[in-house]
Amino acid sequence: MSDCCHTACTTEMPSKKHVCPVNGQKYMQVSIRTMLHHISSPWEWTEKEQGYYFCDDPTCDVVYFGEDDSVIKKADTRTVVGIKEDKPDALTCYCFGVSNLEAQRHPDIRDFIVKKTQTGICSCDTSNPSGRCCLKDFRVEAKSSR
Repeated sequence: MSDCCHTACTTEMPSKKHVCPVNGQKYMQVSIRTMLHHISSPWEWTEKEQGYYFCDDPTCDVVYFGEDDSVIKKADTRTVVGIKEDKPDALTCYCFGVSNLEAQRHPDIRDFIVKKTQTGICSCDTSNPSGRCCLKDFRVEAKSSR
């Protein structure tokens, strides 16, 4: 008889949040699937059996970090992480390629994204470096111009 159920039941699950080793703040877990879509040369990266997390602090150079305090910095990604860039062409929505400037100029874009997200026509889990929906990342200016 296989011992796989017993092993699975005793494997410790990573916590949902963990402290960034650089800025000392807690951040949400991110899937390895998401990370592999954004790190440079993912075939050269060695995955460890641990939780990984996304640091969304714009002033911190870390994008992803592990429970063992290993870090993947902005320079180690092939994706420009929009939430970490204060540039008009930085992306707010990765699924539909919406930049910060476009979101500010066209407030109806957010409504479009809401509708598409509600119908499941998005790829946030892999397109967005955070692995989450972009709607909370829309700049305050874009929301207030509505």
